[in-house]
Amino acid sequence: MDVTTTYLLAALAGLMTGAGLIIAIGPQNVYVIRQGVAGVYVLPVIAVCVVSDIILISAGTAGLGSVVSAHPTAVTVAKYLGGGYLMILAVLAARRAMRPAAGHERSEPGRAVGLWTALGTAAALTWLNPHTYLDAVLTLGSIANSHGGARWSFTLGACIASLIWFLMLGFGAKRMAPLFASARAWRVLDTAIAVVMASLGAVLVIGA
Repeated sequence: MDVTTTYLLAALAGLMTGAGLIIAIGPQNVYVIRQGVAGVYVLPVIAVCVVSDIILISAGTAGLGSVVSAHPTAVTVAKYLGGGYLMILAVLAARRAMRPAAGHERSEPGRAVGLWTALGTAAALTWLNPHTYLDAVLTLGSIANSHGGARWSFTLGACIASLIWFLMLGFGAKRMAPLFASARAWRVLDTAIAVVMASLGAVLVIGA
């Protein structure tokens, strides 16, 4: 097998493995869906998620995964912090569900939080989620290094999987915006978000 084929196969393996780990119901994906449906700050939020994944996956390939696995206490603390943060977001979503926006705010509920708040929330949902480190850093980093000299090709494939997924998720959700022209539709979505966030937060805290 020549070098080019080895690198291509490693990149394909990274693409498939990255997709398998990234495509899951999680707080980050739920938030991207909500912003996509709202149709505001979609690309900036996607950029935060993708850039964060690139940094974390690359760090795992560079060896940060061994540091994370050697300090389980840090992962436990992250679980409590992440679980608590998700619980707060669940409460906020539940409040939105009980008090849906009116008038122009109803059609653009995502804009009310402001750009920097939206970006900060996306970053927090990524960096405060311990599963991010277990998946992107530890798991992908370990698998990448098993490819030896082709480890960065594997990493590139995993990063491309993140880019493709979040673009599809955000702009796919944006196409559903006409379905959310009423306050009732947003109430249903925010109720679902509250349930997902609360459930994920409880799992993190209980499993810490």
